[in-house]
Amino acid sequence: MRVPARLLPLPAAFAASALLTGCFSGTGSTTDAGAEGKRVRIAMMQPPRSGLSPLSDDAFKLSRWSMAETLVRLDADGDAEPALATKWKQSGRDWTFTVRDGVTFHDGTELTPEAVVRSLTQAANAAPKPRILDGVEMTAKAESDTVVVTTAEPDPLVPQRLSSPQLSILAAKAYEGKTVNPVGAGTGPFELTKVNGTASAALDRYDAYWGKKAKAPGIDVKFVPDGTARAAALRSGEADIVEAVPVSQAALLDEKLITEVPMPRTNTLYLNTEKGAFKDASLRAAVREAIDAESIVKGVYEGRADVAGGLLGPALPWVAGLRPTVEHAKAGDPDGKAITIGTFTDRAELPEVAAALQQQLQKAGFKVKLDIREYANIESAALAGEFDAFILSRATVLDSGDPAAYLYSDFASDGSFNISQLADPSVDQALKKAGETASGETRRKAVVAAEAAVLATDAAVPMLHERVIQGDAAGVVGAAHDPRERELVTAETYVK
Repeated sequence: MRVPARLLPLPAAFAASALLTGCFSGTGSTTDAGAEGKRVRIAMMQPPRSGLSPLSDDAFKLSRWSMAETLVRLDADGDAEPALATKWKQSGRDWTFTVRDGVTFHDGTELTPEAVVRSLTQAANAAPKPRILDGVEMTAKAESDTVVVTTAEPDPLVPQRLSSPQLSILAAKAYEGKTVNPVGAGTGPFELTKVNGTASAALDRYDAYWGKKAKAPGIDVKFVPDGTARAAALRSGEADIVEAVPVSQAALLDEKLITEVPMPRTNTLYLNTEKGAFKDASLRAAVREAIDAESIVKGVYEGRADVAGGLLGPALPWVAGLRPTVEHAKAGDPDGKAITIGTFTDRAELPEVAAALQQQLQKAGFKVKLDIREYANIESAALAGEFDAFILSRATVLDSGDPAAYLYSDFASDGSFNISQLADPSVDQALKKAGETASGETRRKAVVAAEAAVLATDAAVPMLHERVIQGDAAGVVGAAHDPRERELVTAETYVK
């Protein structure tokens, strides 16, 4: 049953309408309507943070638009399969990848081993490095029709690493300026043709694509951080696909138009272990004991999430059976200690989570101040350790399909996303072991042991595991529903 739009509160409905007026007009070329003839209109949650550079998190937008591709892709189980490379083999520290023939970049130049080396070298030398290369020294060189990737130590996860959208292979033109510009430089079924800052982007079908020709003639993207506006775009017919429908809006939409999928994404409270109140392990323990995650799941997420049993959730079903009991420090007395918790508005639920935590921690004896901004305006402060605590919605297998990379990035002493400022030798040792262990059951056990080492420090308190809610209009065919957030519009996606 379709829920009438009038159930949207009038002020919110008016605001959403104002934000969406002309939302998708003039962003790309037009085509005649009809089966497989309409451009796909997407309302996405987060605007580009780094000009759509593939060396940033913007890479996942390029991947979700099927614009940029990697040497390897992951199957549903997280195993590596061919993409721009057709096969590979390991010999010690070397991995040799055979580059696919007959591939051209969107500017018409050919994909060659030298082009692959250029892109991988740019990523390996970037500052900061892409997360997937945290703790990894990697070089690449061309040999005949192959690329040899060499790491400082034998690395069993190189193929999975090379599946990260941040290691996409782009044409030489992308690297000519001071920043990486992906316009007209990918290899996917859609070519990025226009970017309007943080407002919109347009892509056209690339008819010389090496694989199956895209069914849709193009994609028009609008960046809509406001969750109510995104939901309204689906309801009003302004958008065909809506990314990250807020829980509060899901009940106002026709259930046939939304898909809910458990995600490898954890809502976690990161505690600053380097300075401030939470340098004291007993106060970190006090926070852990004070948090009532179940009430947050029920009150904020309306039951559309899972209470966390650890950092890794039900999207990785093998974790629960391997997880050991974790020994924690004894909780201390907050005694009115003042703390500041930061989070961001881009995910609509997080400010509500912050408000709920504020009440719970004040009840436990802390004095709590909140600092809530757009993500682009708060990320650098969080990484610099400017908050006592930070609430983050974090994908746990985003980069490689393997959680070891996420754990290293977030909790290793030299991890690039170490918001907790954690520097713990036992954690570093456990993370190193997990990263060096060959794939399979042994590696899974090492990953769970590393998770336990992190949890024992109380540097991060996992609260809940999110489920993605994606909206697809009735005429949408073949949209991807990807827990890893790598795919959205594929060659098979079109609008009737």
